Amino acid sequence: MVGETDNERDVPSLVAETKPDFLLIALDEPQRRPPLCDLLLREFPALRIIAVAPNTNMGIYYWVSFEIQSTPMEASEKALLEVLRRSAAPVKGGVA
Repeated sequence: MVGETDNERDVPSLVAETKPDFLLIALDEPQRRPPLCDLLLREFPALRIIAVAPNTNMGIYYWVSFEIQSTPMEASEKALLEVLRRSAAPVKGGVA
């Protein structure tokens, strides 16, 4: 599906309605990620955004990715409690 809007405020509802694979937006400040990207990628992590800055002849591609990590642990109450109490910091020697 192809769509177009002149009003940036309409973009989140249009993305929710049409569920596009890609979104092409204007990039006003190439050195700064548009806040719209963060808003959309939090709600629609499968969306790919291409931001184009026509005045500088450059573009930036935004997407979301995440890693699933794991680490071996002993099958004991003590080990389970250690994992539950651990901070969000990565585990040394973990397997990604």
